[in-house]
Amino acid sequence: MKLGVICDGISRDLTHAVKVMDEFDLEFAELQFVGDKEVGDHSKQEIAQIKDLLQGHGKAVSCLSRHIFAGMTTANKPGDELHSRHMDALRRVIDMAHEVDSPLVRIMTSKKEQILWGHNGAEKWNVAHGAWDTLPPLIAPAVELAKKAGVTLVVETGNGTMVNSSYTARKLIDDLNAKDTLKVLWDPANNCWCHELAYPDGYAEISDGYLGHVHIKDVQVDTPRATLTVKKMGEGQLGQLFQPMADAMRADNYDGVISFESVYHPGDGDFERGFRDSVGLFRKIFG
Repeated sequence: MKLGVICDGISRDLTHAVKVMDEFDLEFAELQFVGDKEVGDHSKQEIAQIKDLLQGHGKAVSCLSRHIFAGMTTANKPGDELHSRHMDALRRVIDMAHEVDSPLVRIMTSKKEQILWGHNGAEKWNVAHGAWDTLPPLIAPAVELAKKAGVTLVVETGNGTMVNSSYTARKLIDDLNAKDTLKVLWDPANNCWCHELAYPDGYAEISDGYLGHVHIKDVQVDTPRATLTVKKMGEGQLGQLFQPMADAMRADNYDGVISFESVYHPGDGDFERGFRDSVGLFRKIFG
């Protein structure tokens, strides 16, 4: 399968990150922060330099991953000041996507309300009434922009966001009738926080044409203690699920990129060392 990495998980120095990618035969670069800037904030000259560097090493861009719509709440409305700022950023990222030939642009969703739907009394006493209904109108203008621009958006299953599971990601796409333009960026480790079992449950929700991109990392969640620990790959709660996930994607002829998300360090803050500790198993299982 197509393997890559979120480059700034190795280093925000893209030159160094690409050299490390070369060591491990990773062909697809996902760009989030390059230097001191997030994608969408680089100048035309900087974008040209990024493109030349990647092409010089034979790397294709898999996705541009700015935190579009992250931090918004149910109080935000389409066209308000914050939403407009995010839409302006999305336009800049789409322009960059055309320059560096990125087929995908990542978006996020607004902050999570915990209980969105309920039954047998919960619908009266526990549900955050109307919370979900605020989300599709915020995302709809982004879908229309992407459709006109000829790019595909991927919505990440994120920690603390309204879309934090495969189920909610699929529901958003269905509610927007946007399956041709909006896909799921599946981050099964993030979904652990809401206790969605990555395989088979989470994968089954999105395997029939919804899956557009994948992030892989390993974690241990302790929801009652509000604590998340990133683990060396294979040593967290997804350790026994990675192989069946990979097998299923191969069987289904998944043709997108699987990006390693290097957010683990062994206690010393050295994320490149954390990457090197885990990338071998990543390549063995998903390669």
